[in-house]
Amino acid sequence: MKEQIFIFCTVPDAGTASTIGKTIVEKKLAACVSWGSAVHSVYRWDGRIEEADELNLTIKTVREKYKDVEELILSLHPYELPEIVSVPVLDGLEPYLEWIRQGTC
Repeated sequence: MKEQIFIFCTVPDAGTASTIGKTIVEKKLAACVSWGSAVHSVYRWDGRIEEADELNLTIKTVREKYKDVEELILSLHPYELPEIVSVPVLDGLEPYLEWIRQGTC
């Protein structure tokens, strides 16, 4: 059985979120990509403390699609070093988990 994962990625704006989200779902690399209200990030970059408003993408997919999702994000993302991390989904409502698996076929 395919192992479900969530991939997290921050983006600078709704246009980038929509472009990445739609492309991922259209290519069946994930069942769903969600984002909501902006978050405010404080981070160190090039030796300076920076701040930015960003959106968090949550990409619902399966482990075997991770590399394809990563490559697609890198091709569309405006950041030099985008956040792209995945976490396993250890448990969940089985019909929902099946929906994720079916959405990546």
